[in-house]
Amino acid sequence: MKEIISTSKAPAPIGPYNQATRAGGFLFISGQIALDPATGNLVEGGVEQEAEQVMKNLQHILQAAGASFEQVVKTTIFLTTMDNFARVNAVYGQYFNETTAPARETVAVVGLPRSVQVEISMVAYLY
Repeated sequence: MKEIISTSKAPAPIGPYNQATRAGGFLFISGQIALDPATGNLVEGGVEQEAEQVMKNLQHILQAAGASFEQVVKTTIFLTTMDNFARVNAVYGQYFNETTAPARETVAVVGLPRSVQVEISMVAYLY
């Protein structure tokens, strides 16, 4: 059985997809970018501010499903340049315990929606 997860505390989808889907004991969270859910605008600053907003958006979606970062088993980070890897990694690392952090890959891409610098998706186990 599939259940759609949605919260007003994270940005509404900007295409034909949902914030997250619960299925088979897992939560699949769509890639999040640095949109402020209150205004619909991109956060300003730099890649660190983008990464912080992305992680907050992911946290709100996890909470809407009754989950937390402790339950995340897999993440994918998309960057427009690997030059930002260390800065995004520093923000990302604040949300996970190093000994229980999820599996992850980080990839550089040519472009991301709304010309952001970072996008992150997650899979969590719901217990």
